[in-house]
Amino acid sequence: MKNRSVPADIVLPHVTYQNLDQAIGWLNRVFGFEEHYRYGSPLSGAQLRLGEAWIMVNAAKPGFSSPARAGCATQSLTIFVQDVDGHHARAKAAGAKILEDPHETVYGEYQCAAEDLEGHHWLFSRHARDANPADWGATVKNPL
Repeated sequence: MKNRSVPADIVLPHVTYQNLDQAIGWLNRVFGFEEHYRYGSPLSGAQLRLGEAWIMVNAAKPGFSSPARAGCATQSLTIFVQDVDGHHARAKAAGAKILEDPHETVYGEYQCAAEDLEGHHWLFSRHARDANPADWGATVKNPL
């Protein structure tokens, strides 16, 4: 069964913002997310997508905060995109804080990293090559 309200079948992260309306506009303008829907009055949440990646964004409430308010990183999100260089250029031109320029990692990803307006850490990545985890130093418990 498919659910048009929750189209992600694997993981649907929920990201908290102090100023949700401002964050939605920023994520659209800087990272290229598209808004699917929003809900609540006052605004309490929205669903956004970038390619095949879907996220929920929600307004801060007691017990939930953004990294800017918490004073530390709270998580890192990886979004897979076809054109990492183009995405990096767009985000940089729009004023995102760039944490990592595009580069290939030892674990086989070509990626860049940026921070959003409230301090959330975002990686934008594509597979560059098939890398065996054992070859770059990981301890493999259950081989694929």
